[in-house]
Amino acid sequence: MQQPSPTSIDRTAKLSRARVAKREQCADDLFKLWLEPEVPFPAFKPGQYCTIGVNGIERAYSISSSPDEKWLELFVELVSEGELTPLLWKLAIDETVSIRPRAKGVFVLSPKFQSHFMVSTVTGVVPFVSILRDYFHKGETGHKFYVIEGASYPGEFGYDDELARMAADHPDTVKFVATVSRPTEEKSKDWTGETGRANTVVGKYLKEFNVDPANTLIYACGHPGMIEDVGVVAKEKGFAFTEERFWV
Repeated sequence: MQQPSPTSIDRTAKLSRARVAKREQCADDLFKLWLEPEVPFPAFKPGQYCTIGVNGIERAYSISSSPDEKWLELFVELVSEGELTPLLWKLAIDETVSIRPRAKGVFVLSPKFQSHFMVSTVTGVVPFVSILRDYFHKGETGHKFYVIEGASYPGEFGYDDELARMAADHPDTVKFVATVSRPTEEKSKDWTGETGRANTVVGKYLKEFNVDPANTLIYACGHPGMIEDVGVVAKEKGFAFTEERFWV
């Protein structure tokens, strides 16, 4: 699941091109793309998405890079029956995609809250990576971030090392938990971390981290089922809540 919703694509906006500057396969069906727009891409807010296309097929993808970075970084799940991701999967370095001229989306950091509890599944972690990269790049202080990232298997974590480093380097600012929902299967044989779906461990870590509903916004991004469950928990416990659903 890749496409943030809503995906209002401005068909009247002029298309430009972006070069595949780098790519990295992360798992059998997950890969990262770094795009270099031929026209300077306007400043965007961390958490927003860009719209790219191949052969006239367009989809929106959340941006994992921060606005200060040279290239736009995307984390993409290959959907074999999808229209666009198989085409993106085949792209080689220096090939191009179309790109709409600006980023969109309202799933961004809400600075009026002092505490930010972020829950994601696989590629849903992307907006949170962008937000945190930007936060530390700017040298901001005064906020706390709790990031819960869920996946079926350890190999599906695209940014767990980076997030773990952030938590280690800034222990008073970032807490990070990666959780695997299929710990008994062969792909997870070396996993020693948290287990269970992201939505099922939210209550545990809200309590363990002593997160205060009075100054906390819960963000959920990724699988619609996870988002629905986390929304229920947020409502029951009196937290403000915002979401970004990813669709095939």
